[in-house]
Amino acid sequence: MSRADWSILGTVGVPGNYGGFETLAENLVRFHARHDIDATLSVYCSARAFETRPARFQGANLRYISLDANGPQSIAYDILSLIDAVRRRTGVILLLGVSGALVLPFLRAFSRSRIVTNIDGVEWKREKWTGIARLILRWSEWAAVRWSHVVIADNTAIAEYVREIYDTECHVIAYGGDHALGAEPVAVPGLVLPQGYTLSLCRIEPENNITMILEAFVRMPDRPLVFVGNWGKSEYGRGLRARFGASPHLCLLDPIYDPGHLRWIRDGARAYVHGHSAGGTNPSLVEMMHFGIPVVAHGCRFNRCTTEDRAAYFSSAQALVEEVEGLDPARASEIGCAMIEIARRRYTWEQVGRAYFDLIERV
Repeated sequence: MSRADWSILGTVGVPGNYGGFETLAENLVRFHARHDIDATLSVYCSARAFETRPARFQGANLRYISLDANGPQSIAYDILSLIDAVRRRTGVILLLGVSGALVLPFLRAFSRSRIVTNIDGVEWKREKWTGIARLILRWSEWAAVRWSHVVIADNTAIAEYVREIYDTECHVIAYGGDHALGAEPVAVPGLVLPQGYTLSLCRIEPENNITMILEAFVRMPDRPLVFVGNWGKSEYGRGLRARFGASPHLCLLDPIYDPGHLRWIRDGARAYVHGHSAGGTNPSLVEMMHFGIPVVAHGCRFNRCTTEDRAAYFSSAQALVEEVEGLDPARASEIGCAMIEIARRRYTWEQVGRAYFDLIERV
């Protein structure tokens, strides 16, 4: 076993086109290549997510598991990835998320691999999980904290939670967001956006307070809203689109993944509304902070920590109306300048990559 060998597990794979962990994995791979680090790096990928399956990406080995990385198969996907990495006598395993963590005590019994786990947010508290699924996720969180050699939290509030519940210390490493500025803006063909719009962008899930945001903007017909999300993915999203989609100043767009199109939409926004109330440091938030526009975020402690209490905050539809209508030019400029200063100081991939590789070298 060589400590120079390490693997990234728990994502759909690279190149990333799904969510925060995929973006993290891709940027760690790029950091590894950019700095010519003398270590063998592998990334586990879902074979079902890629039409072509190259053996390498940016110098990293790609290993494919024939299961879906999300949904009902996610636990089995992570467990098979872990078993394969241990079988290959990997020196350090970076596990992103807790889905497969229930198997860690068994792997620790016969493996010398060092397990570093980014536990993400408090996943079991999300509204979409109930019953046995919620119980399994809570057990998985416990197993990840108990049986990993090192635990990473992406937010100080998550680290405080782990300390309070499990009496365990975390390394806090956030996400980068500067990649959102890397693409040249490209207009979406046929899409005409309203002038002076506020932007919101997220997965359409209850804990992201979609209903609260839409109810607030329905009351503000002079404040156009562009909301990008996977409305057709669930009954919840389809119901919201049916209820609010006819409002002429609400532009409810399907997911947009192309970096150039996203850059174009973000460049045109006058403000950003962030409704996430679960998780830790949300990638979509730190990405938007790099654009230097005012952020109006749900007032949960995770968002307040990410923005250092310098954004505007809401916890109800009425509070959101008041915050949006209170964004006069001076207030908007103050918040926007604060967001970009924090983003450049804390949320760049160069800083994040260095923190991960320094930690793994110490492990």
